[in-house]
Amino acid sequence: MVSPFLFPELGARADESATYHFDDEQFARATAYGQAIEVAAGDVLFEAGDVDADLILVDTATVDIFRAAAPDLPEELLLRAGPHQFVGEMTLLTGQTRILSARVAESGVIHRVPPAEFRRLMAQEAEISDVLLRGFLARRKLITVGAADSLEIIADTATRDGLAIETFLKRQALPHRWIESDTGEGRRALAAAGLTSSDVPVVITPKTTLTNTNTGALSQLLGLTYRRTPKGVADHTVIGAGPAGLAAAVYGASEGLETVLLDAVATGGQAAASSRIENYLGFPFGLSGETLTGRAVVQALKFGAHLASPCGVVALRQEGNEHVVTLLDGTEIPSRSVILATGAAYRNLPLDRWQDFVGAGIYYAATELEARGVAGQPVTVVGGANSAGQAAIYLARQAGHVRLVVRGPELSAGMSSYLVERIHADPRITVQTSTEVTALHGERRLKYVTLTERGSEAAEACACFGLFCFIGATPATDFLTGVTLDSDGFVLTDVQLGTDLGPVWDKAGRRPLPFETNVPGVFAVGDVRQGSMKRVAAAVGEGASAVRSVHQALAAVS
Repeated sequence: MVSPFLFPELGARADESATYHFDDEQFARATAYGQAIEVAAGDVLFEAGDVDADLILVDTATVDIFRAAAPDLPEELLLRAGPHQFVGEMTLLTGQTRILSARVAESGVIHRVPPAEFRRLMAQEAEISDVLLRGFLARRKLITVGAADSLEIIADTATRDGLAIETFLKRQALPHRWIESDTGEGRRALAAAGLTSSDVPVVITPKTTLTNTNTGALSQLLGLTYRRTPKGVADHTVIGAGPAGLAAAVYGASEGLETVLLDAVATGGQAAASSRIENYLGFPFGLSGETLTGRAVVQALKFGAHLASPCGVVALRQEGNEHVVTLLDGTEIPSRSVILATGAAYRNLPLDRWQDFVGAGIYYAATELEARGVAGQPVTVVGGANSAGQAAIYLARQAGHVRLVVRGPELSAGMSSYLVERIHADPRITVQTSTEVTALHGERRLKYVTLTERGSEAAEACACFGLFCFIGATPATDFLTGVTLDSDGFVLTDVQLGTDLGPVWDKAGRRPLPFETNVPGVFAVGDVRQGSMKRVAAAVGEGASAVRSVHQALAAVS
């Protein structure tokens, strides 16, 4: 998620940073990347929904940035940019369509900096790029508060599709107005748009209305799906945007590689769903996974990485010295190297109606979004590792009561001692060891679960409005062919591959580099790799370290 709220150093007065202006020397350097244009009062520079991605530097004119009028809302001026100021915000980095509109208030001269030159400016002018980035973040904060109506969602978070859309919007920090469809406000909004509950989820923008939509269609509408890079062939494609993939993108892009970062769901991966990470170096008071990965996304964008989601990958093949990544929609991305950072997919309990309740009472994350939906209600957390313990502690603050269900006889077998102590000391958490969830009950959403003591027939039905499942995951490697995996599906790399590597390596004249798979130029990092530590800090280290191997591999074939 690209959230300005992750950066409290911007201060409470976001509007002051949002109107930051360049001094004479900075402005002269910045305008060298653009083209001067005479504009007249009333000229529209861009409108909400436009794909125009030019940075606009204001020389002698004045430009108003505003939210366009809607049927039930008047036009609203959010910002006025004058001489030596700029027009633009985070959409210039993400590639998203414009959120607001801009119109010339006073005639004069502006300078348009096209996307390629804008990226060159961000890479070559550190001082100017810092000014722009701070301004972009501050403006996104203003937009989040003042222009949410530019993207209106009418949906039900108690359904799978609704929760998926809300999770996507939250992870991407996209300003929006959320209206629960099954409320008076939701019914009125549907009626005003000439729609009914059968059209939900609904997306309404100033230019378009989507019905029965999903995250893929929404991403396409907002311009967040994959678009070919300026070079056509990426130097470095990273599949998976968790901590390992984000680190690979940050270090690759910052070192001049044309970097593409893809994720099947949204940036952040499983780590973004962690309510609190307390053992990450440099954060003694802990931080949420959302905060950590959100900052990493901003870094990757700052250095010029091309992010796209949701972009599911269905195949990877080699053609000569290049690799071709195939997306779910058939799009092909040629790349000189690939880093697999796909992580692992959540495991399910083998219970009837499990899929019926996913997103409607069964969850794989315990963040503010899920906790809000079960506030004051009894919930059950399944799992005996740290992620389950962290979820139980977090949920205890808002849920009516938390049951922590563990198959094993002892909680301490797979959980850090500090978490075990906190859980046992919290009267809002009941721990049930040697116990399993054996049945699910409910109509449209989960209401009860059956808990059975292992080794006996003792069973009880417990009220449960949220079943939070943290029982591990399996590696997301189903799409791979030709890449060597172990018996559990994890990717083997470097020394794990042994000595008999075959003719392809004889031709390459070298052995696999650190994190390199049996396919030259394809690397694996993070949870998808055999032997990984399954820790955020380790994943970040692997992602960053693998970029050095990428450089070496590219140099060997250039």
